[in-house]
Amino acid sequence: MSRSHQQLFRMMSMAVAAAAVAASLAGCGNGSSGTASLDTKAKVTIQVWTGQADVAEKIIETLAGEFEKLHSNVTVDVSPGASSTDQLLQKISAGFAGDQYPDVSYAFGSWAGQLESSGRTLDISDEIKKPDVKWDEFTAAARGTAQPSGKKVIGFPAVVDNVGLLYNKTLFDRAGVAYPTANWTWNDFRAAAKKLTDTADHIYGYGYSVSGSEATTWQFWPHLWQNGGAILNADGTQAEFASQAGVDALTFLRSMAVEDKSVYLDQTDTKIGPLFDSDRIAMITSGPWELSSLKTAGTKFGVVPLPGTNGDHQTVSGPDIWALFDHKDANRAYWATQFAEWFTSAAQDERFNVALGNLPLRSSEAGSDAVKKEAAQFPGYDAFVANSANVKNTRPATAGYAALSTAIGKSISQVLQGEGDPKAALEQAAQTANKALGEKK
Repeated sequence: MSRSHQQLFRMMSMAVAAAAVAASLAGCGNGSSGTASLDTKAKVTIQVWTGQADVAEKIIETLAGEFEKLHSNVTVDVSPGASSTDQLLQKISAGFAGDQYPDVSYAFGSWAGQLESSGRTLDISDEIKKPDVKWDEFTAAARGTAQPSGKKVIGFPAVVDNVGLLYNKTLFDRAGVAYPTANWTWNDFRAAAKKLTDTADHIYGYGYSVSGSEATTWQFWPHLWQNGGAILNADGTQAEFASQAGVDALTFLRSMAVEDKSVYLDQTDTKIGPLFDSDRIAMITSGPWELSSLKTAGTKFGVVPLPGTNGDHQTVSGPDIWALFDHKDANRAYWATQFAEWFTSAAQDERFNVALGNLPLRSSEAGSDAVKKEAAQFPGYDAFVANSANVKNTRPATAGYAALSTAIGKSISQVLQGEGDPKAALEQAAQTANKALGEKK
């Protein structure tokens, strides 16, 4: 379950595949029908596709067994569902066609829009209003991903993450530069990166992806949001990132890369992490998935929130969900919802996500013994837990996002390598994105 850096950004290639699957999802029928009236004591079996393997799968199986003991009339049939998480969407789509799909399935957040548009998901909007659900304990991005169109809530958050500023203490000490603080501005960041750069010795103050992938785009969104910008308009039909906020954000990054020459530009998405680990890059914007490799490498590092704009230090997150599916059976719908709600409660999440090294789903877990244990094992973990408070915007889960990300990622990469003007590049990307968004309506 715990995702590596490459796994996180591979989500966008899967989003492209999701767009291809979307037509078959939308073309499915309404499925078979079960009982129309709820009987909470009736025998029922719900099917859960986890997309997991090894330790994660075994933990889910154990917890499912505990749920069955609490509710003797319920059988929870747990399986990976597919050979890998990547393959789940195709398996779900095929299942829709043959009425062989689960009640609950792990789903990458980038799939949420397609799943909702299939017409096969439950809507638990009324359920999450109940005080016992404590829906507000999930981050805004996690809640938003579970309701991709804003009209329905199609499941519960499954995994959350965020991006902070990791800094290499060895390089800071060597350059005599003070460590970053939680109050840093982007101007503080730029000045430090410039001082830390020694091009003759191939040491850079900062690292940025110019592969044009979601890794490129992912790093850009906090700059846009902190400047008051938005990715899409309110109804999700037009790109808005080419606003003045976007131009200012890209102009700032260009000034560091082209004028200061303080940024290592990674064309492969594979070099920044290892170069940071080995004391060649002083600062990177990344997430908790880096902590294990940093511990193994013995790198001396620290973690703080992203630098801010006018006191705004918001970050980006790519949550996944437990999607809930409708079989026109009141008993299956009820118990699928109850299981997902129970599984994502604080008590169970500490035994699942936190135990696997993922961030806790809920804000109420922040001070738990499980989180403290994980933080003691992996320095920096607690900083990412606290940084969840800076997750304020939702990365779109609409069908057109994959094309949007590719378009802006290409423009950002070109500008940071000295090719093109920020305003013109973003406007061109917005035109491409708008065409894709129009096609996906």
